Order: sequence, then structure tokens, then C-alpha cells
Amino acid sequence: MTRIILARHGHVDWIAPERFRGRAELPLSRLGERQAEALARRIAQSWKPDAVHTSPLSRCVRTGEAIARATGAPARVLDDLADIHYGQWQGLAHDEVRARWPGELQAWFATPDLAAIPGGETLAEVLVRSSRVLQAVLRRHRGQTVVLVGHDSINRVLLLQCLGLPLARYWRIRQEPCCVNEIVAEGGEFTLHRINETHHTLGLDAEAA
Repeated sequence: MTRIILARHGHVDWIAPERFRGRAELPLSRLGERQAEALARRIAQSWKPDAVHTSPLSRCVRTGEAIARATGAPARVLDDLADIHYGQWQGLAHDEVRARWPGELQAWFATPDLAAIPGGETLAEVLVRSSRVLQAVLRRHRGQTVVLVGHDSINRVLLLQCLGLPLARYWRIRQEPCCVNEIVAEGGEFTLHRINETHHTLGLDAEAA
């Protein structure tokens, strides 16, 4: 049995008001730093991970470093955990994208599995990366517990894949900053034991204000 603790990075400024973040290098906000520490404590109290793998983007690296400090597990970058590539949309607010690519934006929210982001990735391409992530984890960490720190988009696709659901259900899954998902892989099957848990971050918004 292999246990995967899938987490999202902490809060960054482009989450609200929302912009297409993608591959932009965004530091954790003050709130994000607090969330990362709370996530690290939550993981250390509940599991004994053998390894931590993070997206190469600094917001995930910083979140993973907090988990590594709290658990003693080594943290390494896994390139395939990077956020979706938003191409020409990266850094733009939704209203800015709607003004220039109204049809493409409508498709992104209505039929995400069929949408084509100008200059960016499709969800099918993200799915290929998520498959490589799962294969790497099962190969390197068979019978162990591993923490993955990714992004909203890659995490949604990973969870859909584990549930055997199509990419058309992309918007049916939420991933809040520093949420916890628990996936158990056994006998070639994936079982979700928890999804988008955030009780460990409750009240931090007020503390960071």
C-alpha cells in the first residue's frame, strides 16, 4: 500500500482578486506562509512521510520546505507537478481575458476538457504529466507515504485520474490553499480517504490581517 498526501501550496496574491497564475513565480503571501506552517503541523501530526515532492515553482517549494522541517522527510522538486501553462492568459485577470478571447474563455469554463488556451496547455496535456507523477511515485515509493505539493490545476487532474473520472468534471473538484487530500494506492486501485481538507488553516485569515 502506498499513501499519497496531495497538498496545494499556500496563498499568493493573485488568488484574490483572481488572475491566471500558471507558471508565474509568485511568493507566498504572509497568509500563505502561515498556511504552509499549519499544513506542515497537520501532516506531521497525522503521518510519517518518507519523502516530499514539490512543483518547481517557489510557492510550492516554500510550502514543501515547511513540511520537510516539520516531518524530517527530504524535499525534492518534481517538474511534472508544475502548474498548468496558461500561455497568453498568464498574469491576466478574467475580465482582461474575456475582452480578448471571449469564446476561448467561455469554453474553458463550460467544456474545460475541450478548451484550447492560446499558447498554453490543454487539460489532456496536464493529464499526461499527472500520469507520469503517479507512475514515478508508485515506482520510487512503493509501500511508503509521500507528500506531493502541487497547484489547483494539476491537483484537480490528479484527483480526477485517481477517481476514474473524465476531464469534463474538472470544475467539480475544489482545491483550497494548503488543503490536504489523502490517496491510497493498492493493487492497482486508488482510493480517496479525504479531499480538500482545510480545517488546519481555519482562522488564519484574521491572524494575517
